Amino acid sequence: MEVIHSRCAGLDVSKKDAKACIRVQGRGRRGTSTTVSRWGSTTSEILALREHLIAEQVSCVVIESTSVYWKPFYYLLEDGLEVILVNAKSVRNVPGRKTDVSDAMWLADLGAHGLVRASFVPPEPIRVLRDLTRTRTVITRARTKEIQRLEKLLEDSGIKLSAVASNIVGVSGRAMLEALIAGQRDPAVLADLARQRLREKIPTLTEALHGRFSDHHAFMARLYLDRIDAHSAGIDRLDERIEEVVKPFQYARELLMSIPGFSRIVADVFIAETGADMSVFPTAGHLASWAGVVPGCNESAGRVKSTTTRPGNRHLKAALGVAALSAARSKNTYYSARYRRIAGRRRSPQKRRNADRTSGSPSGMIALVAIEHKMLTDAYNMLLNGAFYHDPGLDYYTRHQPAKTKAKAIKQLESLGYSVTLEPLTDIA
Repeated sequence: MEVIHSRCAGLDVSKKDAKACIRVQGRGRRGTSTTVSRWGSTTSEILALREHLIAEQVSCVVIESTSVYWKPFYYLLEDGLEVILVNAKSVRNVPGRKTDVSDAMWLADLGAHGLVRASFVPPEPIRVLRDLTRTRTVITRARTKEIQRLEKLLEDSGIKLSAVASNIVGVSGRAMLEALIAGQRDPAVLADLARQRLREKIPTLTEALHGRFSDHHAFMARLYLDRIDAHSAGIDRLDERIEEVVKPFQYARELLMSIPGFSRIVADVFIAETGADMSVFPTAGHLASWAGVVPGCNESAGRVKSTTTRPGNRHLKAALGVAALSAARSKNTYYSARYRRIAGRRRSPQKRRNADRTSGSPSGMIALVAIEHKMLTDAYNMLLNGAFYHDPGLDYYTRHQPAKTKAKAIKQLESLGYSVTLEPLTDIA
């Protein structure tokens, strides 16, 4: 097999140290020599390792992406060396030979022959933005969990506020909770704290606020509200910081926000995860595969065993799911028409069972993944060309496939017992 890098190094990293194997082609009895050494994971040790690799004239360093322990090695070694970060799953060693040293030697062999694919590691500004957006997502989910705990507490006390108000920590819900904590137990007085459209439901609110809210419930509710406020303050601070960091990518953000379903938060996540530089991905298909919104490929003996979507960037995929769901529920957009077109396809019972068994999702979920894929493709082309989104319209399929639309409408009318005769409309001058 052809050797791409005559001097290649493989690093098997851990929390405390790293095993470094330097492979040199054309030296030794077998034409190849390998030397393995151990290095610590502190900054001074990694810098010493970099100098050692440079002195050995190593042209390529392969690092396995182990948890977050690869980061100090990658960030320090990339200054002066060509470093390739590889997915641990794609470079798995031979079973029965799993040691740190053998893993380092295996990585060096794969790198020397060019059998590894580099993972996408964004530049420093994107890494900063990525940390901020991911932290915002984590805190937002933690805040949602606190709200759910508060709702369970109200159910325990017999207060059915969530059955009437869609947001129990909104302006009205917060006023009622504060009054309950302060000692107010009269349902009529509590219901009168409702604001705006919720005042139309005062009779229902009065009945829902009749319960057995005790001092214990007041203590726990105060605790949950304080935690919710702390999370909200953290999210606000992150929003301010993100606005500063995302300024160099403001035009890309505006382009993405022109896509139906893409909010400011979704656009920020897209930029943070992809870097907004589409030249990194050869085609839109590569980007979709990296994000995990394409069918998998598992074929053997001419038989397709599974088409389940493969794991991808879960942060980007989650944001795309929110955007796709929003676009599917929109009106007069191409995405909503595409969603209904895919989700409404009728299948035979056998095909439906096969689809459920292979994908594990009903047709609605399959349609959402299709919308995610289309959104990702559109975003790729927009960022590549610098053009804003142009919606094809709700009648896209009607305009491009008039015969099929006509046949479908006739078939529906005939199924209702009507005899259909079509006459073209005459244009009125």
